[in-house]
Amino acid sequence: MNISELMARLAREYGSLPPPSRFDPLTELVLTVLSQNTSDRNSHPAFEALKRRFASWEEMAGASEVEIARPIRQGGLARIKASRLKAILQEIERRRGRPDLEFLRALPTAEARAWLRSLPGVGPKTAAVVLLFSLGKPALPVDTHVHRVAVRLGLLPPGTGREKAHELLEAIVPPAGFYPFHLYLLEHGRRICRARKPRCPLCPVNSICPSYGVFYPVVKREQVMERV
Repeated sequence: MNISELMARLAREYGSLPPPSRFDPLTELVLTVLSQNTSDRNSHPAFEALKRRFASWEEMAGASEVEIARPIRQGGLARIKASRLKAILQEIERRRGRPDLEFLRALPTAEARAWLRSLPGVGPKTAAVVLLFSLGKPALPVDTHVHRVAVRLGLLPPGTGREKAHELLEAIVPPAGFYPFHLYLLEHGRRICRARKPRCPLCPVNSICPSYGVFYPVVKREQVMERV
């Protein structure tokens, strides 16, 4: 598949993208952990509650898991995430003396990624989010939506694991396109290419998608729009 053609069609469908909002890398990491296995609607209020409860990440590192879990309960999986966040903060403190990740800015992308991946509970997607959104480094986060859409578009072989998916997509998408590729496929997965009942007839890329016709008979977009 032609990546440029894919991105052009998705850009026409979903419009221009806002510039990435930049948190410091540790704040981005905390927010990303909170967003695991939940929606932004739940994770962002949990994040704000966490910031109100603790004046600093140093203070949170010294808190108990119960104290950390209490303000993030609304985000789901509070006990698991509290345990993970405490372990991450304590490990950063152990290695660096205090919970701070600003030093990652000076590292090459591969080294920064490896350092993040060495933290407890930090997988390839979480590391890539911090690298791309906070540090502005060339990394392509592959979440559930991006993974599903990429497989259906034929960009990833069926059965590709999340770890391999990052490697394969970063090899075929130009680094300058990592940010729009991530956001457009994410949005496309939420609106059109859903896990269940994908809306293939309304898809702006169905004419170049190898999966079109698998879920629905091939019909024209205009025919469906007349019935909506």
